Amino acid sequence: MLATPADNPYEEPRSGRLTAWGNALLAGLVPPDDAAAAVLGADEIHRVTDLPGDEPGEQHGLTWALGRLRVLGVKGLRLALPSAGHPLGLTGPKAFNEQAMSAGEAVLAVGAPLGLVPEVEVYGPVGDRSATVLWRCSEVNDTPPADVPSLNEAERELADGLREATVMLTRLNVAGAGPEALRALDAYRRRGHSKLLAPGYPPRAVRVLESARQVSALLAIASGSHGAAVSASEMAARQSLLAPLRRTARRAQVAAYNALVDERDDR
Repeated sequence: MLATPADNPYEEPRSGRLTAWGNALLAGLVPPDDAAAAVLGADEIHRVTDLPGDEPGEQHGLTWALGRLRVLGVKGLRLALPSAGHPLGLTGPKAFNEQAMSAGEAVLAVGAPLGLVPEVEVYGPVGDRSATVLWRCSEVNDTPPADVPSLNEAERELADGLREATVMLTRLNVAGAGPEALRALDAYRRRGHSKLLAPGYPPRAVRVLESARQVSALLAIASGSHGAAVSASEMAARQSLLAPLRRTARRAQVAAYNALVDERDDR
Protein backbone atom coordinates (compact mmCIF):
# COMPACT_ATOMS: atom_id res chain seq x y z
CA MET A 1 0.00 0.00 0.00
CA LEU A 2 1.45 3.36 -1.04
CA ALA A 3 1.36 6.21 1.47
CA THR A 4 1.57 10.00 1.28
CA PRO A 5 2.02 12.67 3.98
CA ALA A 6 -1.73 13.32 3.94
CA ASP A 7 -2.33 9.81 5.34
CA ASN A 8 -1.23 11.02 8.79
CA PRO A 9 -1.01 14.80 9.23
CA TYR A 10 0.49 14.34 12.71
CA GLU A 11 3.66 12.67 11.39
CA GLU A 12 6.74 14.38 10.02
CA PRO A 13 7.02 14.00 6.23
CA ARG A 14 9.88 11.73 5.20
CA SER A 15 11.12 14.42 2.82
CA GLY A 16 11.25 16.74 5.83
CA ARG A 17 13.49 14.33 7.72
CA LEU A 18 15.76 13.91 4.70
CA THR A 19 15.94 17.69 4.23
CA ALA A 20 16.69 18.49 7.88
CA TRP A 21 19.22 15.75 8.60
CA GLY A 22 20.74 15.92 5.12
CA ASN A 23 21.37 19.62 5.67
CA ALA A 24 22.92 18.95 9.07
CA LEU A 25 25.19 16.32 7.50
CA LEU A 26 26.19 18.53 4.56
CA ALA A 27 27.00 21.32 7.04
CA GLY A 28 29.27 18.96 8.99
CA LEU A 29 27.10 19.07 12.11
CA VAL A 30 26.27 15.36 12.44
CA PRO A 31 28.03 12.09 11.47
CA PRO A 32 26.73 10.27 8.37
CA ASP A 33 25.40 7.28 10.30
CA ASP A 34 23.47 9.51 12.72
CA ALA A 35 21.90 11.43 9.83
CA ALA A 36 20.90 8.22 8.05
CA ALA A 37 19.37 6.77 11.24
CA ALA A 38 17.33 9.94 11.82
CA VAL A 39 16.02 9.91 8.24
CA LEU A 40 15.11 6.23 8.58
CA GLY A 41 12.99 6.86 11.67
CA ALA A 42 10.63 3.94 12.27
CA ASP A 43 10.79 2.73 8.66
CA GLU A 44 12.26 -0.63 7.73
CA ILE A 45 14.68 0.57 5.08
CA HIS A 46 15.44 3.52 2.78
CA ARG A 47 17.21 3.13 -0.55
CA VAL A 48 18.17 5.66 -3.25
CA THR A 49 18.18 4.97 -6.98
CA ASP A 50 18.73 6.73 -10.33
CA LEU A 51 21.60 8.92 -9.10
CA PRO A 52 23.77 10.33 -11.91
CA GLY A 53 26.08 7.55 -13.11
CA ASP A 54 23.92 4.72 -11.75
CA GLU A 55 23.29 1.58 -13.72
CA PRO A 56 19.57 0.86 -14.36
CA GLY A 57 18.04 -0.53 -11.18
CA GLU A 58 21.10 0.22 -9.04
CA GLN A 59 20.23 1.15 -5.45
CA HIS A 60 22.23 2.59 -2.53
CA GLY A 61 21.85 3.07 1.20
CA LEU A 62 21.26 6.52 2.62
CA THR A 63 24.78 7.04 3.94
CA TRP A 64 26.40 6.24 0.58
CA ALA A 65 23.80 8.26 -1.35
CA LEU A 66 24.22 11.39 0.78
CA GLY A 67 27.98 11.14 0.32
CA ARG A 68 27.51 10.79 -3.42
CA LEU A 69 25.30 13.87 -3.53
CA ARG A 70 28.05 15.84 -1.78
CA VAL A 71 30.55 14.69 -4.43
CA LEU A 72 28.11 15.81 -7.13
CA GLY A 73 28.22 19.34 -5.69
CA VAL A 74 25.14 19.33 -3.50
CA LYS A 75 25.52 21.90 -0.71
CA GLY A 76 22.06 21.68 0.85
CA LEU A 77 18.53 20.35 0.49
CA ARG A 78 15.12 21.98 0.26
CA LEU A 79 11.69 20.52 1.00
CA ALA A 80 8.72 20.60 -1.37
CA LEU A 81 5.17 19.82 -0.22
CA PRO A 82 3.05 20.15 -3.37
CA SER A 83 -0.66 19.49 -3.65
CA ALA A 84 -3.21 19.71 -6.46
CA GLY A 85 -3.05 23.21 -7.92
CA HIS A 86 -0.21 24.27 -5.63
CA PRO A 87 3.32 23.20 -6.70
CA LEU A 88 4.82 24.37 -3.40
CA GLY A 89 8.62 24.16 -3.51
CA LEU A 90 8.87 22.65 -7.01
CA THR A 91 10.91 23.92 -9.95
CA GLY A 92 9.97 21.57 -12.80
CA PRO A 93 10.23 19.93 -15.24
CA LYS A 94 6.68 18.63 -15.66
CA ALA A 95 7.59 14.94 -15.25
CA PHE A 96 9.31 15.54 -11.91
CA ASN A 97 6.50 17.79 -10.70
CA GLU A 98 3.95 15.09 -11.51
CA GLN A 99 5.92 12.51 -9.51
CA ALA A 100 6.21 14.90 -6.57
CA MET A 101 2.52 15.79 -6.74
CA SER A 102 1.62 12.10 -6.64
CA ALA A 103 3.83 11.55 -3.60
CA GLY A 104 2.80 14.81 -1.93
CA GLU A 105 6.43 15.59 -1.14
CA ALA A 106 9.94 15.84 -2.59
CA VAL A 107 13.47 17.04 -1.83
CA LEU A 108 15.39 19.38 -4.13
CA ALA A 109 19.15 19.74 -4.03
CA VAL A 110 21.00 23.03 -3.72
CA GLY A 111 24.17 23.18 -5.82
CA ALA A 112 23.14 20.56 -8.38
CA PRO A 113 19.91 20.33 -10.43
CA LEU A 114 18.64 17.16 -8.77
CA GLY A 115 15.46 16.17 -6.97
CA LEU A 116 14.38 13.14 -4.96
CA VAL A 117 10.85 11.73 -4.67
CA PRO A 118 9.99 8.93 -2.21
CA GLU A 119 8.03 5.83 -3.15
CA VAL A 120 6.64 4.56 0.16
CA GLU A 121 5.34 1.03 0.57
CA VAL A 122 3.45 0.46 3.83
CA TYR A 123 2.81 -3.08 5.04
CA GLY A 124 1.66 -4.96 8.12
CA PRO A 125 -1.53 -4.89 10.20
CA VAL A 126 -2.95 -1.70 11.72
CA GLY A 127 -1.03 -0.89 14.89
CA ASP A 128 2.08 -2.76 13.74
CA ARG A 129 2.88 -1.23 10.38
CA SER A 130 6.25 -0.48 8.85
CA ALA A 131 7.41 0.93 5.54
CA THR A 132 10.11 0.67 2.92
CA VAL A 133 11.11 3.79 0.99
CA LEU A 134 12.76 4.07 -2.41
CA TRP A 135 14.00 7.59 -3.24
CA ARG A 136 14.08 8.19 -7.01
CA CYS A 137 16.53 10.85 -8.18
CA SER A 138 15.79 12.98 -11.27
CA GLU A 139 17.15 16.08 -12.92
CA VAL A 140 15.20 19.25 -12.12
CA ASN A 141 15.15 22.80 -13.41
CA ASP A 142 17.64 25.20 -11.86
CA THR A 143 15.05 27.87 -11.03
CA PRO A 144 13.65 29.33 -7.78
CA PRO A 145 11.17 27.01 -6.03
CA ALA A 146 7.49 27.91 -6.31
CA ASP A 147 5.70 29.92 -3.60
CA VAL A 148 8.16 29.33 -0.74
CA PRO A 149 7.95 32.13 1.86
CA SER A 150 10.76 33.43 4.03
CA LEU A 151 10.78 32.38 7.67
CA ASN A 152 9.60 35.90 8.61
CA GLU A 153 6.65 35.71 6.22
CA ALA A 154 5.73 32.22 7.41
CA GLU A 155 5.79 33.29 11.05
CA ARG A 156 3.47 36.21 10.39
CA GLU A 157 1.06 34.09 8.35
CA LEU A 158 0.98 31.40 11.03
CA ALA A 159 0.10 33.85 13.80
CA ASP A 160 -3.07 34.69 11.89
CA GLY A 161 -3.55 31.03 10.94
CA LEU A 162 -3.55 29.82 14.53
CA ARG A 163 -6.21 32.35 15.47
CA GLU A 164 -8.32 31.41 12.47
CA ALA A 165 -7.97 27.67 13.15
CA THR A 166 -9.10 28.12 16.75
CA VAL A 167 -12.11 30.16 15.66
CA MET A 168 -12.87 27.55 13.00
CA LEU A 169 -12.92 24.73 15.54
CA THR A 170 -15.42 26.65 17.64
CA ARG A 171 -17.58 27.53 14.64
CA LEU A 172 -17.66 23.92 13.44
CA ASN A 173 -18.40 22.66 16.95
CA VAL A 174 -15.64 20.06 16.65
CA ALA A 175 -15.18 19.95 20.40
CA GLY A 176 -18.81 19.03 20.75
CA ALA A 177 -18.68 16.37 18.05
CA GLY A 178 -17.79 13.59 20.46
CA PRO A 179 -15.02 11.92 22.43
CA GLU A 180 -13.01 10.95 19.34
CA ALA A 181 -12.34 14.59 18.48
CA LEU A 182 -11.30 15.37 22.04
CA ARG A 183 -9.00 12.34 22.16
CA ALA A 184 -7.34 13.39 18.89
CA LEU A 185 -6.74 16.93 20.14
CA ASP A 186 -5.43 15.70 23.50
CA ALA A 187 -3.12 13.19 21.80
CA TYR A 188 -1.60 15.97 19.74
CA ARG A 189 -1.08 18.22 22.76
CA ARG A 190 0.68 15.42 24.65
CA ARG A 191 3.05 14.58 21.79
CA GLY A 192 6.71 15.31 22.36
CA HIS A 193 8.19 17.77 19.87
CA SER A 194 11.68 18.17 21.33
CA LYS A 195 13.32 16.51 18.29
CA LEU A 196 11.95 18.81 15.63
CA LEU A 197 14.44 19.54 12.84
CA ALA A 198 18.15 18.77 13.30
CA PRO A 199 21.32 20.33 14.76
CA GLY A 200 22.17 23.69 13.26
CA TYR A 201 18.64 24.95 12.67
CA PRO A 202 17.81 28.35 14.19
CA PRO A 203 15.37 28.31 17.13
CA ARG A 204 12.92 30.41 15.13
CA ALA A 205 12.66 27.66 12.51
CA VAL A 206 11.80 25.15 15.24
CA ARG A 207 9.16 27.55 16.58
CA VAL A 208 7.63 28.07 13.13
CA LEU A 209 7.55 24.33 12.45
CA GLU A 210 5.87 23.61 15.78
CA SER A 211 3.22 26.24 15.05
CA ALA A 212 2.69 24.83 11.55
CA ARG A 213 2.22 21.34 12.94
CA GLN A 214 -0.22 22.67 15.52
CA VAL A 215 -2.29 24.30 12.77
CA SER A 216 -2.15 21.08 10.71
CA ALA A 217 -3.35 19.04 13.69
CA LEU A 218 -6.24 21.41 14.34
CA LEU A 219 -7.20 21.33 10.67
CA ALA A 220 -7.09 17.53 10.58
CA ILE A 221 -9.59 17.48 13.45
CA ALA A 222 -11.74 20.21 11.91
CA SER A 223 -11.75 18.52 8.49
CA GLY A 224 -14.36 16.07 9.68
CA SER A 225 -12.26 12.94 10.19
CA HIS A 226 -12.91 13.24 13.94
CA GLY A 227 -16.08 15.28 13.86
CA ALA A 228 -19.76 14.57 13.81
CA ALA A 229 -21.51 13.27 10.72
CA VAL A 230 -22.15 16.02 8.17
CA SER A 231 -23.78 16.12 4.76
CA ALA A 232 -21.79 16.18 1.52
CA SER A 233 -22.58 19.86 1.01
CA GLU A 234 -21.55 20.71 4.58
CA MET A 235 -18.30 18.77 4.12
CA ALA A 236 -17.55 20.63 0.86
CA ALA A 237 -18.17 23.96 2.56
CA ARG A 238 -15.96 22.94 5.47
CA GLN A 239 -13.10 21.94 3.16
CA SER A 240 -13.40 25.25 1.29
CA LEU A 241 -13.05 27.16 4.55
CA LEU A 242 -10.06 25.10 5.67
CA ALA A 243 -8.12 25.12 2.38
CA PRO A 244 -6.39 28.52 2.84
CA LEU A 245 -5.27 27.60 6.36
CA ARG A 246 -3.96 24.25 5.14
CA ARG A 247 -1.90 26.03 2.49
CA THR A 248 -0.53 28.46 5.11
CA ALA A 249 0.57 25.56 7.32
CA ARG A 250 2.28 23.76 4.45
CA ARG A 251 4.11 26.92 3.33
CA ALA A 252 5.35 27.42 6.88
CA GLN A 253 6.59 23.83 7.12
CA VAL A 254 8.60 24.27 3.92
CA ALA A 255 10.07 27.58 5.15
CA ALA A 256 11.12 25.97 8.44
CA TYR A 257 12.78 22.92 6.88
CA ASN A 258 14.56 25.10 4.31
CA ALA A 259 15.78 27.61 6.88
CA LEU A 260 19.23 26.07 7.35
CA VAL A 261 19.90 26.70 3.65
CA ASP A 262 17.83 29.80 2.97
CA GLU A 263 18.73 31.73 6.14
CA ARG A 264 22.41 30.95 5.52
CA ASP A 265 22.17 32.26 1.96
CA ASP A 266 20.53 35.49 3.19
CA ARG A 267 23.36 36.30 5.57
